[in-house]
Amino acid sequence: MTHTHAPYRIDHVGSFLRPAALVQAREDFAAGKISQADLTKVENRAIRDLVEKEIAAGLKSVTDGEFRRAYWHLDFFWGFGGIDHVQAAQGYQFHDETTKADSALVIGKITGANHPFVEHYKFLRDLVADVDGVEPKYTIPAPAQFYFELIRDAEHVEQLNTIYPDFAAVREDIKQAYLQVIQDLYDAGLRTLQVDDCTWGVLVDDNFLTAWGAAQGKSKDEVRRELADLFLTFNNDVYQNVPAGLTVNTHVCRGNFHSTWASSGGYAPIAKELLGEEAVNAYFLEFDTDRAGGFEPLAEVTPGKGVVLGLLTSKSGQLENKDEVIARIKEASQYVPLENLYLSTQCGFASTEEGNILTEEDQWKKIGLIKEIVAEVWGE
Repeated sequence: MTHTHAPYRIDHVGSFLRPAALVQAREDFAAGKISQADLTKVENRAIRDLVEKEIAAGLKSVTDGEFRRAYWHLDFFWGFGGIDHVQAAQGYQFHDETTKADSALVIGKITGANHPFVEHYKFLRDLVADVDGVEPKYTIPAPAQFYFELIRDAEHVEQLNTIYPDFAAVREDIKQAYLQVIQDLYDAGLRTLQVDDCTWGVLVDDNFLTAWGAAQGKSKDEVRRELADLFLTFNNDVYQNVPAGLTVNTHVCRGNFHSTWASSGGYAPIAKELLGEEAVNAYFLEFDTDRAGGFEPLAEVTPGKGVVLGLLTSKSGQLENKDEVIARIKEASQYVPLENLYLSTQCGFASTEEGNILTEEDQWKKIGLIKEIVAEVWGE
């Protein structure tokens, strides 16, 4: 794919801490105290304010902060036809906490017509239509992440097999649903799409794979290879068929909920599929802790692709040591040319509406530090 849009040297994953007024409005809406129209007005004001702050911070790629969502992924799934908002048996387990039990269940043919995210994008688009040097990017979860949600537990699998006894049919409908939404976004003017994907972050974790494999009588390595091939298939079904002129980047992390994490492991076991075979323009990769391993797997990155180094953490307000970050950028440049490297936090500041444990001031200081480092390393 031709690199004509994001990533930018100073970049970010996309989600930002929700302001207090928005948090209160969403609570009031859930309690039936205000209407959808009232909530939308609050969301609109919050997004306008956020976009102004993003531009003031020097970001060339702006988002709506995911302010209209409760989750980075589930709200998108709920926008498909044939998908219901349900409660799972339990939430996802993170290192120190468990998420709410919201989930997505297939109840009919999966379709992508009239997805609400298209109108959400148009609002963002119009906010920056007259701002030179700034473009709106939109974030959605990966096709593999969608399928992973549909096989989340035994009940989900049983329901999926009831609606879709033929695997080829569900694969095709997921592909077509995604391509419908992406085409609608493209027709509305979107030229940079970021696809967020935690499935790869799961596949590096030996503990998860051992448990998953035990239930199927398979080794962790067998499970890793099967799932890596499966997830790559779902993703490339879509990525290889997007409209010409659309830049597709992907973001990979190991979980980001209320400053906790879900999995551990370096990229090496899945580097071939992810970094060598996935049909994307660039990768936003988590590298803020030892849980992500070293830079050696970057040798698998297809020549010419970009890598956004997530060297600053969004989980804490403590600022990183600038010299240490610069040293790590230089280390990474042994595997990917410096001109193909970019800088961001490892994930967003609020992958869910709860947000991470830091202040709004802290998050902008992180962006400011990225800007300082970029100026020193790349002179930009």
